[in-house]
Formats: sequence, C-alpha cells, structure tokens
Amino acid sequence: MQKRPLGRTGLDIAPLVFGGNVFGWTADEKTSFSLLDAFTDAGFNAIDTADVYSSWAPGNKGGESETIIGNWLKRSGRARDSVVLITKVGSDMGQGHRDLSKKWILQEVEASLKRLQTDHIDLYLSHWPDERTPYEETLEAHAALVKAGKVRAFGASNLDAAQLLASFDAADKAGLPRYAALQPEYNLYDRASFEGPLADLCRQEHIGVITYYSLASGFLSGKYRSLADTKGSTRGGGVARYLDDKGLRILAALDKVGAETGAKPAEIALAWLMAKPAVTAPIASATTLGQLESLVKSADLQLSPDQMSALDAAGA
Repeated sequence: MQKRPLGRTGLDIAPLVFGGNVFGWTADEKTSFSLLDAFTDAGFNAIDTADVYSSWAPGNKGGESETIIGNWLKRSGRARDSVVLITKVGSDMGQGHRDLSKKWILQEVEASLKRLQTDHIDLYLSHWPDERTPYEETLEAHAALVKAGKVRAFGASNLDAAQLLASFDAADKAGLPRYAALQPEYNLYDRASFEGPLADLCRQEHIGVITYYSLASGFLSGKYRSLADTKGSTRGGGVARYLDDKGLRILAALDKVGAETGAKPAEIALAWLMAKPAVTAPIASATTLGQLESLVKSADLQLSPDQMSALDAAGA
C-alpha cells in the first residue's frame, strides 16, 4: 500500500482512514474487531476516533470508541508502530462546554491513552474551536505532550481559513509549533467550507488534510435516492438534506462514472477526494465487511480528468 506523508507531521498514512465514530454505536466490539482486522490486513494503517465517540448512542457517555480500539490493539498483537492512531480532544464530555484549555487537554490525554491502552497518540487534534481559550494556551499544551512523548504530532479540526491563520500567527509569536494537520468536513456535496482559502492555505503551508463526512453521512454511497430510502436508517435523518437538485445531479454523475469504471458510488466519491491535491486522505466508516471491502477498492481507483471534471461540475 502506497503511503502518503501527512503534511509535516512525520507520519505516513495510507490514502484511506477508518472512521471510528461507528464503534460502540452501529458496530459492537466484535464487529469492530473484524472491521479493524480486515482494514489493516488490506494494508491500511490509520484509524480516526475522538474522546467523545460515541456519546450520542443510548447508554453511552463517550470513550466507547477509544476503548474498543484499545482492546482491539491489545488483542490483535499488532506492533504499535504499524498503526497510526488519531484522536481528538475538546468536545463537551459533560463539563458543559467545549474546552481546549491546557488543564483540560493534559487531563483528557491521560484518559484517552488509558482507553487506547498505549503510551502515545500519533496525531492529537483539537476537535472544535474554543473561543474561551487563547490559541497560545492550547498550542502550549500540545507542545508539552509532544515533548513528553505522549503525542507524536498535533493538529486541529473544524477551523476555517481565518482561524487556522490566526493559530499560525499565535504560534509564531509565542515561539510554539504550529498545527500540522487539519480535519475539515469535505465531500462531493459539501465543498464551500474547504475549497478556496482554506484548501489554498493548507497547500501553501504543507498541512496534512484528513477529511470527515467524506461520504456525506452515507448519501454518496448511492443507497439513498428518495426520502423513503431514509426511513428506518440510523443515519437517515442526516441524509434527507442531500436529496435536492444538487444531490441528485451528484448521484447521476456517480452513476455515469460507475458505468464507465465498474466502481460503486462510494468508491468513486472517495477516489475523487483522494485525487484532490490538498487532501491527504478521506475518512470513511463501515459497519459490515461487505461495506469495507467496497471502501478499500477506492484506493486503487484512478479517475480520468474528464471524470473528475464531470464530478466537479455536478457538485459545484
């Protein structure tokens, strides 16, 4: 599997990242173990999670996804350096607000390390902007964790271009390391928040980019063609908003490219992301081995310039 450098983090990852938000939610521990085994056996190495996953599921409080990944890592016997663990900090874990204070980060990293059953996190991300905490304080906490060997590299999620640039300025003035990776929302449908100034900044500063909602909550799998298709689906409520003229144009373009390549819509949507020069790798989730088998094919799918242009136009 050809690995890609994740910006200047020093980490190399395969072009698809497994999204651990399903662990402890729509995938129980046994299923999660099978999915992680198959994913890594196929040559992929990066797994994304967060301290808050999957707190939204009934009976959960957060930390379930990290716990499952930690149990899998221990049980699998895989060498720790064969897997790139990505997790996030800063979400509301019951404290009533988002929190990127130094105190909270230094506290929460210990909880994540314990759940993941490891002595270090490969990539630690500030999950959401926190207007209460100066960038300098957050960056100082991350830098301290790198110095202590508990984190190899750090980055951010959900920052716009102005916020990312402000974090760079704060880091430079304080003599601190900058965020080296970004996790933005980006897919064939949701493009406006990343394309343009943010993507340009990431390319200019060699920021590693891992996209989330890469399949638009499953819409780009092609299985939702009408409101009737969303009924009874765990994620159906989040898909309905995509069923407009733009969404249907995208599905038609995916179908056309599928007819030309023999690939499924999800494989094409991920291959489109992988071909974008500002993107290192998209995140995608699966809850069955059949879904995963399809997703991994995306890494081998090469779209032609005409196919890329047709997909670009459909989701413009």
